[in-house]
Formats: sequence, C-alpha cells, structure tokens
Amino acid sequence: MSSFWSFWSLWITIIALANIFACVWLIRWTEKKRPGEAASHETTGHEWDGLQEYNNPMPRWWLWLFYITIVFGLIYLVLYPGLGGFKGVLGWSQYTAWQEEVDTVEERVAPLFAQYAEMSIPDLAAHDEAMQTGRRLFGNNCAVCHGADGGGRIGFPNIANNDWQWGGEPEQIYKSILDGRAGVMPGMGRALGEQGVTEVSAYVFSLSGRGAPEDLVTRGRERFQALCASCHGSDARGNTAMGAPNLTDGNWTYGGSLEAIRTSVRDGRRGRMPAQKDLLGEDRVHLLAAYVYSLSMDERENAAADNADE
Repeated sequence: MSSFWSFWSLWITIIALANIFACVWLIRWTEKKRPGEAASHETTGHEWDGLQEYNNPMPRWWLWLFYITIVFGLIYLVLYPGLGGFKGVLGWSQYTAWQEEVDTVEERVAPLFAQYAEMSIPDLAAHDEAMQTGRRLFGNNCAVCHGADGGGRIGFPNIANNDWQWGGEPEQIYKSILDGRAGVMPGMGRALGEQGVTEVSAYVFSLSGRGAPEDLVTRGRERFQALCASCHGSDARGNTAMGAPNLTDGNWTYGGSLEAIRTSVRDGRRGRMPAQKDLLGEDRVHLLAAYVYSLSMDERENAAADNADE
C-alpha cells in the first residue's frame, strides 16, 4: 500500500482539506442575511455610550484577500508536501533542498580542500589559514567527544598531548580519522579473580609514579607480565599497532584513579572511534588530521628537544 493511502496519511489529508473548506463555508455563512437583521449600512438598534452599531458588511477587498489565501493554500498543497503522504507534483522535500545546498557549497569549497590535500600534514599544520578552517571542522565534528581544545574527557582520549593510543604520526592520525578505530580491552576479572584484580590494579597504579602497597605491586607485576604484557608490553608502554595504551605516563582515557583502573582490569573497556570517510571525504579528513596533528606541536617540539639533549 502506498504511503498516501495509509490510514494516517488519509486522516491528515482529510483534516487539512476540511479546515480549508470550513473557512470558505464560514465566510459564506456569515454573509447570509438573518431574519430580523437590519438592512446593510443601517443601525442595528444597539447603542453603547452614545455609539450606535451599524450593520456594515465586511470590506470586499478583505473578503477577496481571504479567498486568495485559500486558493494559494490549495495550490501550495498540490505543488508541495502537506497532504499526508502526498509528495506534491514538484517532488520537493527538505532532504533534496538540503542536498542541493550542500552540493552548491561543495562546488564552491571543494577546490580549496583539494589544494590543501596536496600539502603534507606537517606543512599544513603550520598553515594559519588552513588551520582556521581545520578548527571549524574539528568544532563541528569532533569537539562533542574530544572537547573544543582536544583535551578529551572520560571515555574519549586527549588528542592534544602527544600520547597516542594508535600512533601520532601524520599517516596514523589520518587513518584513525578516515577509517575509525575499535579498541577492546578484555575483562580480566574471571582470569584473575578479585585478589588478582586488586594486585594488577595496584601495579598499574604505581607505574605512573604513585605509591601503592609493595606486596600488591610485586604480585601484580608478575600477573601483569603473564596476562597483560602481550598487549601493553613488558615495560607497560603500550603498543600502537594494537591500540594498547601506555600505562606509565599518567594519561588515562577512562580515569586514572585506583577504582577506575580496577574497573578497566576487571570488566574491560570498549572504545570506538567512528570512521569519518563517508561523512567528510578524504580531502577534509586530510585537513582535519593536520589540525589534530597541530594540537600537540608544542609537546612534539619539547620531546624532540629533550631527545636531542640526551
């Protein structure tokens, strides 16, 4: 059954047309002369504070204007959607209108994004005008999760600190945005038991220079090497190829408190970065990757300076 002939479509159509024709009927009904009614332009016999009421008909121009609006409404409902599932003879819809606007804007700005796409991500990150556009792209598409400054929040990583779960090289950032990422930390509660979770959590807690009971840390280190080092590395510095984060630097996606770490170890975590390829296209992703790359430029330069000193 077509959408126009469905119950609710017909219901809406009947109500809409009934209201229009009811307006016509109301005008015609009010124009009829009533028994005992005073003649046109004569007094009705009513008087208030010396003011007499006249039986003056509605102005003709007003009536014709009312009829014109009714005709306009009927023509509009024939041309455009408004009668239930009827799409209108012009085939207009908010979706096609939106797409036309998008296509118009895309035609105008596509050459600019294509020009930026020819530049390398590091060079683009140093291009002030391009980064202003990149900032707007980030604000519209990424800030809701990662924050306006890229600083992240619980469950969404900080991307402004040069600590990268999947790697911070230009091509790695580009791939993360273009194709998305899916991070899985398996829950270790069954394998470790509550005591084992407590010990591993204490060890992980201590890795960033914080104090924890030495006996728990010692046993936790042994369990970590047996169950966790295959992903996070024996030094717990992570593995960008697997998306296993560095556990030694004090940067935590899901919180670094002891209880938050216990939850991560016991129950696991599931993180997903949605792919932006279909939404933004490769040229915009290239510019966006450059902007994300630029957010950690200061830390990159400081790290390079420290390495040079060493």
